[in-house]
Amino acid sequence: MSAASDTPSGLPAPADVIAHRAPFLFVDELRLLEPGVRAAGTWTLSGDEWFFPGHFPGRPTLPGVLMCEAIAQVGAIAVLTDERFTGKLPLFGGLDGARFRRQVGPGDTLWLEVELGRMSARAGKGTGRALLGGADGDVACSCELLFVVVDA
Repeated sequence: MSAASDTPSGLPAPADVIAHRAPFLFVDELRLLEPGVRAAGTWTLSGDEWFFPGHFPGRPTLPGVLMCEAIAQVGAIAVLTDERFTGKLPLFGGLDGARFRRQVGPGDTLWLEVELGRMSARAGKGTGRALLGGADGDVACSCELLFVVVDA
């Protein structure tokens, strides 16, 4: 596991692991971490996010592609906390089987989880989900991630 931080869970803050920053950092807090194996975190949508006014006026809805990005960010945390990938940058190589099952809007909290599959020194796969409300919530999005690992 990564070095302890100031977060209540004792897990690192997402910004201490991945390069993403506001307004494109979608993981508020890590909730589970097994480096190189799996990770889970949360994202609470305040309603003030930049995309809601235009997607859609009168019915703010989280774009599905941003749910996939949030899942990928949790996956990147699982990859980068593995000592083999220190100093690297995981990039999207592909996205398969994305399914959007629930509308997500202001005030909702997503539980984001990824389990890594096959990984080599340069690429890997993961399976992820975004669930409404918590680890036992309804599935809002599921997808398979393909990524390549490059020098940062």
